[in-house]
Formats: sequence, structure tokens, C-alpha cells
Amino acid sequence: MGTKSLTITEEAYDRLKEHKRDEESFTDTILRLTGSDRDVMKGFGMMSDVEGFREAVEDTRDDLDADLRERDSR
Repeated sequence: MGTKSLTITEEAYDRLKEHKRDEESFTDTILRLTGSDRDVMKGFGMMSDVEGFREAVEDTRDDLDADLRERDSR
């Protein structure tokens, strides 16, 4: 397989590096992110850096749990 050199901005490099797994090369990362294979782990953690997301999920989970407990006690 041949190789190509690419010029990308610092921002693009930083974004790609954030997606890179420890055991991956940048080529592996690009292929994983753009490949046609369905990577079931691809979406996990995507929202972890969104401010307030964890709290919103926990609040929703607590509300659902309370609702289910109430329904179960009827």
C-alpha cells in the first residue's frame, strides 16, 4: 500500500488526535472514523465533553427511576 502526505491545520490535527486511541496510528484512526464498517464503540463518549450533559443524563435517569417505582407500587 502506498502513502500520501497531507497538510492539515493545527485545529484539524488536534481534533483527529482526540479521536486517536493509544494503540492506533493516525491512519488507523482515519480509517476507523471514515470506514464503512460499523464500529459499535464509535459513539461511546462522544458527549462526555459537553458541559452539563452528565448531569442532564443523571437527572433524567433519576426521574425515570422514580416514575417506574411509582408505577410498580400501584
